[in-house]
Amino acid sequence: MNGHCVTEAGQRYSLFAAFFRREKGRDPKTHESLYAHSLTWAICDVEGETFPHVSRVDQSAAEEGLKRMNRGLGSKDERLNRALREILERGHVPTPDRTFDGRVFVNQQKLELDYAGDTFHKNQDGSYTLKLFDRRQALGCELKFTPKKPATRHGHDGVVRGSDDETMFYYFIPRCELTGSITHRGVEHTLAQGQGWYDHEFGFGERENVDDAAEAKLPAAEKARVQAERKKRIDERQVGWNWVSAQLDDGSELSVYPEVYTHTGKSAGTHAITIGKDGTRTSWEGASFEPLEMWQSTQTFFDYPTRFRLQIPKAGLDLEVKAAFDDQEFITLISKPSFWEGRVEVKGTREGKPVSGLGYVERSGFAPFDDLDGFFEQVGKTVRRSVDSFVPKHPTYEQARDLLASKDKEHYMEGVDIEQYARTHIHPIREIVDRGGKGWRSYAAITCCDIVGGDSRNFVQWLALPELMHVGSLIVDDVQDKSVTRRGGPTAHLIYGEAQAINSGTAAYFIGNQLITSDRISDADQIKIYELYFDALRAGHAGQALDLDGFESLMPSVVASGNSDLLEGRVLAVHRLKTAAPAGCLARMGAIAGGGNDSQVDGLGRFFEDVGLAFQIVDDVLNLRGFKGNLKTKAEDVQQGKITLPVAKAMSRLNASDRQWLYETLRSKPQDMKVVESVVEKLESCGAVEACAVQARQLVEGGWLKISPLIDDSLAKMMLRAFGWYVLERHY
Repeated sequence: MNGHCVTEAGQRYSLFAAFFRREKGRDPKTHESLYAHSLTWAICDVEGETFPHVSRVDQSAAEEGLKRMNRGLGSKDERLNRALREILERGHVPTPDRTFDGRVFVNQQKLELDYAGDTFHKNQDGSYTLKLFDRRQALGCELKFTPKKPATRHGHDGVVRGSDDETMFYYFIPRCELTGSITHRGVEHTLAQGQGWYDHEFGFGERENVDDAAEAKLPAAEKARVQAERKKRIDERQVGWNWVSAQLDDGSELSVYPEVYTHTGKSAGTHAITIGKDGTRTSWEGASFEPLEMWQSTQTFFDYPTRFRLQIPKAGLDLEVKAAFDDQEFITLISKPSFWEGRVEVKGTREGKPVSGLGYVERSGFAPFDDLDGFFEQVGKTVRRSVDSFVPKHPTYEQARDLLASKDKEHYMEGVDIEQYARTHIHPIREIVDRGGKGWRSYAAITCCDIVGGDSRNFVQWLALPELMHVGSLIVDDVQDKSVTRRGGPTAHLIYGEAQAINSGTAAYFIGNQLITSDRISDADQIKIYELYFDALRAGHAGQALDLDGFESLMPSVVASGNSDLLEGRVLAVHRLKTAAPAGCLARMGAIAGGGNDSQVDGLGRFFEDVGLAFQIVDDVLNLRGFKGNLKTKAEDVQQGKITLPVAKAMSRLNASDRQWLYETLRSKPQDMKVVESVVEKLESCGAVEACAVQARQLVEGGWLKISPLIDDSLAKMMLRAFGWYVLERHY
């Protein structure tokens, strides 16, 4: 059910709630159906543009989740499956989903639902009562839905497709009077007026009968084949939809429900129903519900339409359907991992006459990516959009002023040629930003805010900050290292010259400073965050100084002795300062913004330091084994004669003559690819490269053991766990 209301004090709210009951199996003795239950609901605060939501799942959810995964029905990304499995095996479900803290009762004789205290039932007078409350958010409602029109069928005389392509029967009551109260942030608000909508959908589909015990005994290859075929069958049946209900000011209502097989993009049916003022139902052909604007979540990085054009030509309807505000995303594993269901405002014409109203839109089942590579591709796109909004390639006067001065120092703009400023100052930065990066440093700052219970949406501007810091260092490093390739293209200094590149790269450190300020953080925490930002810059520059100087002075004794302990330590110190320390500082900044305690702030910082160190070690490995897409020149470090961690480790694994050959060959900075390949082969054959990969894994796994007990099991934690493996197993 959904509804819209105005309180006696004039506040506007909307809400929806959905009670689910799904057969999960049969009792082995009685053969009676066994059910799982879940409940999702949300209250939309129109003026405050907030969307607090609640998700409750069955107490057997962890067990049932493991069964699905054991049957091969998890994510397409095995790293996500491993991360979720760790949580489920502890008997937990990741928040924001929570298990019911009481019994679930469904009356078989009449409509009476009691989901651990959240209730919905039909009254003797034909009205319905909905009661919901969430203590954690001091959120709830006690509402009465009194039908003002009769029930009517949706779809093809009531028949639609369910999310798994099952046959469903669907009817709805398009207009109800809404009375009662809404509780928001602990304050109860009595309704002055309200209108509601009631849906009821039920049905059945094909069951995948699985003998888990027999399947577990299959040889691994046969089990994998059986599960892959099952998953393919299920994936091919998946249905996604955009659904809209609208109550118009001329006394009519409508609902349009286009369904799509997400595997192929083919239609599973488009249903368009209008209900006249007198309650007359009409079904229409030729309806369209076209997205016009998209919004991307900065928590799940899913894309959702937030403005549509709804047309039913034969009904004379041409409407714009626009979200009251963009962020009405509902995050839950029930819908892998989110859907969008929110209040919309409807306006347009019917037969040329103006008409308007309120409604709800639900979009579910459409995932823009299905693995971590896709996830971080979306993160990268969002980061680039964030940079573009803050550092535009063609800034306005006001944007240029805010980048190089401020409102109270407007006189700094006197005589400035904005086009020249952009070309010489901004374009070298954007040259590298726009080619795309992994965005994991930005992810660190944002996700650590959510992991400790904060709301990263309040700090979305921070997405640009780590990228600017990182790109600044890349531009300057490439000049110092005489690199020719960066992110699949020529380095900035080859395009703009060394002087301009150095200046722009350095400026990127300071441009980002403006993004840190937030009125949502106390002064004390703001100071901590500023300190962390400059800690990151100081550490990074110190690491670069050591890296530029290199380790030539150590090499004669290392080559002679074969003892590489000191050399390995020095190489790791550079990686720690250049990559690990900035990552750890960014993670701490996010955790502080999210309100984390001291143990969480430091623990997340230390974990990202471990991940950052592992990232750089893996980078050394990939430099020798090759990056996907040739984003960097293979074995560039060898050509530059760099003493990397694989080289350091090789010194304790090679005999004296091989050590001497390796050292002399590196000193010559070989450009002949046959010689370069011989160096790579030597490092591989002695086990140095693989030893680096093992060390990287030990860092991530050891770091996780320390941080995991400090943070609650959540979707954000699951993603962080998978992210650690992503760093280790990446190929670019």
